[in-house]
Amino acid sequence: MSITPDVLETEFSLTTAATRLDFLSRRDNGDTALNTVRDDDEDSWSSFRVASTSLDLEESLELLALGEVVARKAHDSRLVGIRAALRGGASWEQIAAALDVPPSQAWDAFRDSIARLDDDAAAAARELAGSRPS
Repeated sequence: MSITPDVLETEFSLTTAATRLDFLSRRDNGDTALNTVRDDDEDSWSSFRVASTSLDLEESLELLALGEVVARKAHDSRLVGIRAALRGGASWEQIAAALDVPPSQAWDAFRDSIARLDDDAAAAARELAGSRPS
């Protein structure tokens, strides 16, 4: 199996991808040393206290790809969120505050995201958006 965002994106919902991403992130100990040798007494219970985990190659690639999947899915939700906010009567200033960007940048991001919609949906979204705030 090839571990790419495109493959994983079709297999995981946003919730499942984020959960798996969190699980893998927590499992990795962050150690940067390669082939570290430890001199622990394996028969001692204290060896469990200092035991750490590290991701194998497949898991580390999955972690990278899942990060991209979560970012893509979260980014795609921006269009849904902005349309819902506009339908609910939100101003571009309110939308921009929710995105932590200037109103003109929020409007531009919305315009860019509706380019992927079919013609009728894009026209309706442009009408909903109104004119670009200054």
